[in-house]
Amino acid sequence: MLNQSATAVVARNERWSGPSACEPYEAGWAYEAVVFVRALGIEGPLACEARIQISADGFNWVDEGTRFALPNAEGAVSFARVSHFGNWLRVAADIPADRAITLICTWHVKG
Repeated sequence: MLNQSATAVVARNERWSGPSACEPYEAGWAYEAVVFVRALGIEGPLACEARIQISADGFNWVDEGTRFALPNAEGAVSFARVSHFGNWLRVAADIPADRAITLICTWHVKG
């Protein structure tokens, strides 16, 4: 069997402040996924966590359990690995209202 891989950009030059999430990505064919978040800009000191969310239908979301620190400096990158996620994936975060991050978020999946 030949493995497949794909990269999907699900947030590009997006400004997150308050409750935020990237576009959902349908990855039911894959067995593992890595998400990368790169900070393009930071407004105020940022010490926030992002979380992986999963969904059966792409509309109703639950926290998968994986959490990771958002990058806290321009140009910095953070990532998380997940497996056993069902069909839909996304990254969500609750950023304080007086802070913001402009970011790019990509999923890298293998099946």
